[in-house]
Amino acid sequence: MKKATLLFASLLTLLFISCTGPEGPPGFDGYDGVDGQDGIDGEIGNVFDVVGDFTAENEYQIFVDFNEIVPSLEVFENDVILIYILWDQTEDNDGVPVDIWRLLPQTRILDQGLLQYNYDHTFLDASIFLESDFDLNTLPTGDTDEQIFRIAVLPANLVAGSKLDQSNITAVMQTLGVEESIISRVNLN
Repeated sequence: MKKATLLFASLLTLLFISCTGPEGPPGFDGYDGVDGQDGIDGEIGNVFDVVGDFTAENEYQIFVDFNEIVPSLEVFENDVILIYILWDQTEDNDGVPVDIWRLLPQTRILDQGLLQYNYDHTFLDASIFLESDFDLNTLPTGDTDEQIFRIAVLPANLVAGSKLDQSNITAVMQTLGVEESIISRVNLN
């Protein structure tokens, strides 16, 4: 046992001694590579509005192609896509209109039955659609025409592990550093 301990201590000492000393000469520089073509800078996260109608012709769904709406927007597979519907408007103490946004899905209880505004998405596009337990042709235009949606694209690394209240559009916009005044609105009709 003493021989093994002595051998181990000797090897350990040799290892530490051999790692010290003057630095050797620098190596030769390699050849420069060929310059690549500059790419387009992508945006990290974004918020934008879309306006659309739900009709029988479009099967009560609004299709949003991210590259058509915001060509410079780069969405990755792990990014979080949140869609809000402009549910109502109220006024502040000065009489200025204030938008009330709700995170989808949202369900309405109507005389005909249950109506749900819902969505699905990929990293390329989103589809906002209506689901119901009744004939959608019976819906009034207030539930189908000129519907306004706010789409927020959040980078996965920004959301991972955060306590961000995703149902709060104001908190989401603050996290992304987006001001209401710079949000673009695209009419899809």
